[in-house]
Amino acid sequence: MRTPLFVALGLLTLSACKKDEVAAPPAAIAKVEAVKPSAGPRTIALEVTGDGFVPANVNVKAGEPVKLVVTRKTDETCATELLIEGTDIKQELPLNKPVEIAWTPAKPGKVKFGCAMDMMVSGMLIVE
Repeated sequence: MRTPLFVALGLLTLSACKKDEVAAPPAAIAKVEAVKPSAGPRTIALEVTGDGFVPANVNVKAGEPVKLVVTRKTDETCATELLIEGTDIKQELPLNKPVEIAWTPAKPGKVKFGCAMDMMVSGMLIVE
């Protein structure tokens, strides 16, 4: 009659092991959550070269926060600062130094950006 007792103990041991294997310790869960990527603005790299702003046309979505990272790589152009048409954004662009400009387009359409000299050197933000 020892067999039923051994079987019962064996089943209890197995269920206890499986329970421990399935349950993750709280520290492991916290560690996974800590490495989740944060939702933030979309980063768009722009350069000022002898050809002007590169890329000259940028597609964005209405209501989507973006971060323009602009690096002026030449002194051979008037684009020493960046203006975005219809906004208060007027940002100086020091030579060879990335500058971050936060912007959230409000509505679909085309928005011109460019230099302070009546935007002679310019590009287009195409808002969908």
